[in-house]
Amino acid sequence: MSEFDKLARIAGGEAIAGFISRVGRQAWENRMAELGREAGTGRWAARAVMQRHGLELAIQRLSRRNSLPTLAGDARIALLCADFLALLEGVSAAGRERLHDALQEGLTGQGTLVRLFHVLRTAQLQRSRGFTVHHAGFADAAPFDLLLTRDATSAEIVCEVVSAESGRDVHRGAWFRLVDRVDPDLQTWLSAHPGRYVLKMTLPLGLKADSNGADTLGVLHGRIRTLLSEQRRTDHDGAAMIRLDPLLLAAAQAGDGRLMPRLRHEFGPEAHLAVTTAGNGVFVLAARAGREDEVAAAMRRHMAAIVPQRLTGQRPGIIAMLIDDIDRNEWHGLRDRLELEGEARQFLTHPQARHVVAVTCSSRLELLGADDPHAAPDGDVRFRNPAHPAAKAAALAPAVLSSM
Repeated sequence: MSEFDKLARIAGGEAIAGFISRVGRQAWENRMAELGREAGTGRWAARAVMQRHGLELAIQRLSRRNSLPTLAGDARIALLCADFLALLEGVSAAGRERLHDALQEGLTGQGTLVRLFHVLRTAQLQRSRGFTVHHAGFADAAPFDLLLTRDATSAEIVCEVVSAESGRDVHRGAWFRLVDRVDPDLQTWLSAHPGRYVLKMTLPLGLKADSNGADTLGVLHGRIRTLLSEQRRTDHDGAAMIRLDPLLLAAAQAGDGRLMPRLRHEFGPEAHLAVTTAGNGVFVLAARAGREDEVAAAMRRHMAAIVPQRLTGQRPGIIAMLIDDIDRNEWHGLRDRLELEGEARQFLTHPQARHVVAVTCSSRLELLGADDPHAAPDGDVRFRNPAHPAAKAAALAPAVLSSM
């Protein structure tokens, strides 16, 4: 066990309890009840809540344990909670108010604690690299989050979170809600037509949470229900191409653990998949957008939009991006296919990036420090801007030196 994990275990129970106390016990319980109600609306809704709010649910789970945290991810959550408490004690009343505002934002609606913990974890990571770290955002209301200092050289760090959903035409949240709506119809179908089926959908206009009142989920659900009730095989228009076929996969037996990996291999990494079973019957839903996902490009667009407001230009700037709402295989693929590198380096050539000495990228895998082979080995992926005057500064090297 590392010294880091030992410290986390020692601080664990006390830090978790202290964190919840700072939130407010009643406010915390209300939030947990709210998430429970949301998860109770359907099997796939529960999965969405566990993915979106996994950090908050882990803190709740740890708060109910009689033992200290033992898993690597749990230990890191405990230590980040301890860092939050220490920061809270070290800032002014105005700083504490800003920290409480960050808590409130992360515990309201679809908000999460990921952004707050991303700031805390980035500070922790840079301290481990030999930097003195000041929480300038919380302590001083600076536009950037962290001020790094090493050997009389300083840099500003902006910590940003971007959802992978912003680079997808078919949002996973909307997909999960659709599957919960359709599931009873599939159960009925399998009862009347025992067998193995796949419903393939291509959605050129995408599938997203609506902000204009249009019920696209309801419309698509209605089309699927009609196709099944009329026992048709296809339904095509400009918004959706739907096709019902027999499922011809050797692993397509109910309860066969090989089915999902085979489906993923068959339909590709960007497909949205769901499986419903009834007896020996299997019904697979498979959907994809009309074009490839652009998660890394969404990250680049986000950086270009926020940099002018968040860096002062008085010091070298580092943009620490956390890509959220992404699974481990997708995260590994973005790095392996060099998509992150390509978009980060393209951003660094733009005029908006003239004050940026490096871009770093991470996900929840690195945030929680899980012992996962898909996590970046150094805690983040870094891309240095060779055109910046401070790019070769030895004092900044641990934070900016390219890792790829």
